Amino acid sequence: MESAVATQAVSGGAQTGMPHCEATSATAIPSYLDVHYWWAYVHPNAVKVFERQWLANLILWGNYARLRDAALDLLGDVLPGRTLQVACAYGDFTPHLVDRVSAGKGAVDIVDVLPVQLDNLRRKLAADAPVRLLETDSSALPLPDASYDRVLLFFLLHEQPESWRRRTLAEAVRVLKPGGRLVIVDYAKPHWWNPLRYVFAPVLAALEPFALDLWREEVSGWMPALPPDRKIERRSYFGGLYQALVVDR
Repeated sequence: MESAVATQAVSGGAQTGMPHCEATSATAIPSYLDVHYWWAYVHPNAVKVFERQWLANLILWGNYARLRDAALDLLGDVLPGRTLQVACAYGDFTPHLVDRVSAGKGAVDIVDVLPVQLDNLRRKLAADAPVRLLETDSSALPLPDASYDRVLLFFLLHEQPESWRRRTLAEAVRVLKPGGRLVIVDYAKPHWWNPLRYVFAPVLAALEPFALDLWREEVSGWMPALPPDRKIERRSYFGGLYQALVVDR
């Protein structure tokens, strides 16, 4: 059953023509964000610190542009119809996505549970961007079944506990149209010869407590059952530390 969405314009959105935000009537911030990620996403000062292209690139060991372009190329150069990005991202990922959506005369919805992240994203988008921002939890999307031509998760799953991760993937599949495409880019277990397999693991364990789940298990293990003829295509980057998954429904 579809959930109703109550419209709530972000301050200044209606007056400036900037992409506005719609919020569910009661959007609670998941406890894991407050406990583990207040320093990176929740606190207003987090945006001031991390919204730097060079820093986002450094965090990904110099691979930001490569992984951004890989994700977008898996979606296509021109993106008509409806696109869903699940969770905001630091850096210029979304503006590049919007360029491709605009070229296809399509529209993109971007969901995030944190108002501070949606406000930050609005500042990076042009006033006439074909974008709708939705303040909602990725594990319970107030969106109709089979309503998007493509869905994208860019470095989200490693931040979520397994229960949220499973529900987020189930929601991503649910809202995807038949014939649509789901693209996931995230961490993976590096190859044995990659030195980051040994030096980066303690960093992730300390700062990203759920990230090593993606080293131990395949993302497909958290996904809902797919039809037998649907295969998950997987690509590897930077000595296996990153992966891109493609699911065509």
